[in-house]
Amino acid sequence: MKIPKRKVFIALLAGFVFAVLAMPGSGALIHTSAKGRTYSDVAAIPPRKVGLVLGCGSKLVDGRRNLFFEYRVRAAAELFHAGKVRYLIVSGDNHIRTYDEATDMRDALVRLGVPAERIQCDYAGFRTFDSVVRAKEVFCETELVVISQRFHNERAIFIAQHKGLDLIGFNAREVGGRDGLLVRCRELLARVRTVLDVYVLPTRPHFLGPKIQIGLAVFPRIGNGSGHFFQALEK
Repeated sequence: MKIPKRKVFIALLAGFVFAVLAMPGSGALIHTSAKGRTYSDVAAIPPRKVGLVLGCGSKLVDGRRNLFFEYRVRAAAELFHAGKVRYLIVSGDNHIRTYDEATDMRDALVRLGVPAERIQCDYAGFRTFDSVVRAKEVFCETELVVISQRFHNERAIFIAQHKGLDLIGFNAREVGGRDGLLVRCRELLARVRTVLDVYVLPTRPHFLGPKIQIGLAVFPRIGNGSGHFFQALEK
């Protein structure tokens, strides 16, 4: 049955108005939940066994290098070399053959001197929600350092507090200019969605799979393109 355009327009308008009204409350709730749990000084952050690096593309859509990616990878390497974490989970999107955030992060970390055997790729970290929940449900870790920019860490910590994880955040360098502004604008909507995920929607990660003990075995890369996580689930 075809839905009248007027009803579609009203539904879209209502959703937009709800999102706008919900932004301040969602932002304040997430910011407050992470108060005192993020660090920008590597010397001050308590040590944890595992750091969780939240993924993004290494390049922007126009081909320029993505500073969010570079700053997160540098922050993760800094933590590792300072002895604040012993292992790193790099969690990102790998839903198509030509896009592999986890492998790109792993390779960048290796170039910065982090041993490959200390890096665990999570190829099914499609969203921050998935990355956080999978850290517990798949990788059996409940006390981690999450590594990203401050605003992103705050959102991850909020999710963790409602999913049975104890997360603290290490803040990578912020990105300024137009690129930084665009990401911060998207973050306003992401926070609304996160609050809905936690309190309203029956949200689950897209994929879970067999449990993997960090430090006991390294999750192998399977194949040479898309489907790493699908093949891993079949093992």
